[in-house]
Amino acid sequence: MDFDLIVRGGTLPDGTIADIGIIGETIAAIEPELNVTAGVAIDAYGNLVSPPFVDPHFHMDATLSYGIPRINASGTLLEGISLWGELKPLLTHEAVRDRALAYCDWAVSMGLLAIRTHVDVCDDRLLAVEALLDVKKTIAPYIDLQLVAFPQDGFYRSPTARQNTIRALDMGVDVVGGIPHFERTMADGTRSVTELCEIAVRRGLMVDLHCDETDDPLSRHIEQLAYETQRLGLRGRVAGSHLTSMHSMDNYYVSKLLPLIAEAGVSAIPNPLINIMLQGRHDTFPKRRGLTRVKEMQALGIRVGWGQDCVLDPWYSLGTADMLDVAFMGLHVAQMSSPADMARCFDMVTSVNAAIMGLDHLGLAVGKRASLVILDAGSPIEALRLRAERICVVARGKVVAERTRQDTRLSIPGRPATVNRRHQAG
Repeated sequence: MDFDLIVRGGTLPDGTIADIGIIGETIAAIEPELNVTAGVAIDAYGNLVSPPFVDPHFHMDATLSYGIPRINASGTLLEGISLWGELKPLLTHEAVRDRALAYCDWAVSMGLLAIRTHVDVCDDRLLAVEALLDVKKTIAPYIDLQLVAFPQDGFYRSPTARQNTIRALDMGVDVVGGIPHFERTMADGTRSVTELCEIAVRRGLMVDLHCDETDDPLSRHIEQLAYETQRLGLRGRVAGSHLTSMHSMDNYYVSKLLPLIAEAGVSAIPNPLINIMLQGRHDTFPKRRGLTRVKEMQALGIRVGWGQDCVLDPWYSLGTADMLDVAFMGLHVAQMSSPADMARCFDMVTSVNAAIMGLDHLGLAVGKRASLVILDAGSPIEALRLRAERICVVARGKVVAERTRQDTRLSIPGRPATVNRRHQAG
């Protein structure tokens, strides 16, 4: 068999060394050695070959808008929401599209080939929805983009949010979103969870709610989300994003809550960079760090993935489209320091996130889509430690990004000529 592309001698995440043969857009073979020809051959010897990075939680309509019309002075979630309200009337279709496309260029360079983005539907123009639907078509040859209809000002709290959510879904938006903790009352928040899940059932869609993104331990909408998931038969199609109130809940209540989430099959998407930046702002000391109970969830079999959330926007002044940065921060804040936990953090930004988004075509296996990343690292843990360079990115069987390995030259008598911080123990 001849291949269009072969990746030779790479180390897979499980430590296996193999050649990967690609025909068209599909992985056709993974073998210890493929003694065949190929139109393109990539030398991956000594380097990690990974599935593509996946981000299940982002806000592409706001990305790269930092400083417009002003900077978030307090650094709080609520000022960020207020600032976004000032920015929305200034948005144009072209500006949203161009910033989103620029971000997608960054994403490709970092091997980030699947993104779920929430798009605010509380602007009656639905300008951002239209712009991101255009972006989705443009980037389809190399990035899977899912859009979430997100009534950011509240499904009931904003006068036209309910009808705009329906309009956005009619336009082709993929996922039903919501923000129950931002409604006027806890009761309205609960009611919104029920109606949004019912909308998803009628349309056969997935659900991803911003849920309990607050320091208030009495914000418990995740309980209702788990209930509706069970009641409506939505298992495997629902995610609760953020879930930061859980860091403040009493342990007895959480001991009841987590089994309900596991039983319902609801996924969790904490966003460590943003959660620890925005939460606990009213605390002095001890100061809560705002991350949900990741390890406890995983111990019960709950699917947990890391999300990026924001890059250079009203809520976050940093970011580079690097999911290894996200996993690295999550590893520290969740204290996932064992080798197994660190390897799990790598899986959380690749295979676990793909599963949360329902992207069964991604992965390093015969028959899967030929999208992969070659990293300047020997293992997933080393990739996290180094936030490793992406040497080559392949999307749908085509090389879409390349970088020369960046070793540093040293001029020190008696020491090596170059250094790159990779390390083999022993």
